[in-house]
Amino acid sequence: MSKAQGGTAGGHSGSTVDAMLRRSARRTPTRIAVEYGERSWTYGELDDAVSRAAALLLAEGLAPGDRVGAFGHNSDAYLIAFLGCARAGLVHVPVNHHLTGDDLAYLVGQSGSTLVLTDPDLADRLPDGVRSLPLRDTGDALLARLADTAPYDGPGPGSEDLAQLLYTSGTTALPKGAMMTHRALVHEYLSAITALDLRAEDRPAHALPLYHSAQLHVFLLPYLAVGATSVILDAPDGDLLFDLIEAGRVDSVFAPPTVWIALANRSDFATRDLDGLRKAYYGASIMPVPVLERLRERLPDLALYNCFGQSEIGPLAAVLGPAEHEERPASCGRPVLFVEARVVDPEGREVPDGTTGEIVYRSPQLCEGYWDKPEETAEAFRDGWFHSGDLAVRDAEGCFTIVDRVKDVINSGGVLVASRQVEDALYTHEAVAEAAVVGLPDTRWIEAVTAIVVRRAEVTEAQLVAHVREKLPSFKAPKRVLFVDALPRNASGKILKRELRDRFTQG
Repeated sequence: MSKAQGGTAGGHSGSTVDAMLRRSARRTPTRIAVEYGERSWTYGELDDAVSRAAALLLAEGLAPGDRVGAFGHNSDAYLIAFLGCARAGLVHVPVNHHLTGDDLAYLVGQSGSTLVLTDPDLADRLPDGVRSLPLRDTGDALLARLADTAPYDGPGPGSEDLAQLLYTSGTTALPKGAMMTHRALVHEYLSAITALDLRAEDRPAHALPLYHSAQLHVFLLPYLAVGATSVILDAPDGDLLFDLIEAGRVDSVFAPPTVWIALANRSDFATRDLDGLRKAYYGASIMPVPVLERLRERLPDLALYNCFGQSEIGPLAAVLGPAEHEERPASCGRPVLFVEARVVDPEGREVPDGTTGEIVYRSPQLCEGYWDKPEETAEAFRDGWFHSGDLAVRDAEGCFTIVDRVKDVINSGGVLVASRQVEDALYTHEAVAEAAVVGLPDTRWIEAVTAIVVRRAEVTEAQLVAHVREKLPSFKAPKRVLFVDALPRNASGKILKRELRDRFTQG
């Protein structure tokens, strides 16, 4: 489990999240670091607030190494609380604010969180007996009490201390807490800054949930490291994003394909002045090539970045940059600065370029294993490599293309079918807004290729099956097409295929 926490006086240990913020505050103390609603914080003010938050949390009876749950919506208070935990040597545990009941109790209990920081509207969901502290909007909230709390100036964390338990998305099994050290996160920030061309002059919007590692650790924290002004939003609201872009307040946005699809499908996408949007980042799942083409056609100068990875690596592992989007739009690009990747067969032997296998990683960004799950840790970390569960092909130029999740490959009559390939074919039909392809138990086929589709216009099952057969061999075409109003997703926008399989197997 956790190592003993302990650092140096005044928080000056080099490779820590805390030291990163301190450096930015010394370098540009009067520059605006964060805007949220009507509030803004300079780097100097943010650094001071973080010191006070650290002192306040320790005054609650916590000690370095204790786990602190964070059950809140996006806000400046959420960010200050995370950074306060980092400065105090506490282990931050982000909690999906959509969780309820047993799912919420499992995560709080499994992590051993002794205190949960929460927004007032979420507090009554917490299990009985869990101690909580409001983040904002009340007189006794963390944000309201900062002014009356003396800044913390005690020992800071060490680079090998745990900073966070990042719980996996749980798309295939119960979530596991990836143990992230300060050292791992700082390496990931450096990888993100270099691979994604993050600059101090950028004006990024942070609209996805901050409890998800991509928004927090690929964008918000690296942008604080370079000294940019970040705009935290409650959610990826299309009207607000378009308004901010038109007003020149935002010029870069990260969102999953589901959000970019929704924005590209808006009736005003062709008429709003969006030329101020310079960088579009996406990740969490595959961007359909037709949507990429729509974005490029509407905004030809837009720099597109595909960000690929998973919680255990911080989460950024590979990036496809703007220069290569035209040539290989379906690729996830090359490994980032501090990540070594290869493709292996089931015995762990590296396979030749052009051969499908599982991606494995070696990197200082990797987590230390899964919290209190030694068997799962041993299964994922073997012979010095982390086994990702993603099937991919590497080309001769070092770029990787994801074929599927290992657990999402469909065994159709003894022939393996990649669900992603069928999804890509479906997305070329103009009536398909969203699609997920899964294998459902079948007495004839073992697993029947089944498409679950959200329609944008009227279309029948037979029409979609015929369309896929025009694009792919007939054995890959769906045996069934089911129409739904929406697809279930996790915080990052990933479609929860496990939930779809359970739902339609039972149905």
